[in-house]
Amino acid sequence: MLFIQPFVFNPFQENTYLLTNEHKECWIIDPGMYNAQESSQFLDFITTNQLKPQAIINTHTHIDHIFGVQGLIDKYNIPFGIHQLDTPVLNNAAGAAMMFGFDLKKAPAPSFFIKENEPLLLGEDILEVRFVPGHSPGSIAFYNAAGRWAISGDVIFQQSIGRTDLPGGSFDTLINSIRTQLFTLPDETTIHSGHGAATTIGVEKRSNPFLTQ
Repeated sequence: MLFIQPFVFNPFQENTYLLTNEHKECWIIDPGMYNAQESSQFLDFITTNQLKPQAIINTHTHIDHIFGVQGLIDKYNIPFGIHQLDTPVLNNAAGAAMMFGFDLKKAPAPSFFIKENEPLLLGEDILEVRFVPGHSPGSIAFYNAAGRWAISGDVIFQQSIGRTDLPGGSFDTLINSIRTQLFTLPDETTIHSGHGAATTIGVEKRSNPFLTQ
């Protein structure tokens, strides 16, 4: 069984997730630590709990989701994976950071590409990869059927959806992604989003104002 530990980092209040199995192996999803204090908090948690980082896997590569990537690569010498279609977003990250007034001199380089419909394995635990473009061209969600949860990045939020006015975004594409890739999951599935509180598929089907029309 995979255990989820959330953290909230950087001025965007981005949700970073640690996925840990019973052997203390862990995956890091969307590390957004921006300053030394946030990095220390995250690394101290890993050290205190004697966790063994295996890889960084990102739902997408907007700056608030990648601030902490390079530091983790340098510290643990672990691979960093994204969907290939998000490469242009990642390549533009330094410029985007400058526009928002953040210091990101160089974007981290992915060491592998994550493909939809090809499961990711952490020991005996399985993450299903669902392709959910619209917020960014290469957005993906990670679904764990055994735990009845998904980590969706910035595709859907509690009573809201991800913005689509950034380069590579598309409102129609995003709505289609949610309906075909997330709303096909069981209603009791917990959704852990890139910002804000968790929700469920059933709740969002019934009451998300962007998706009940």
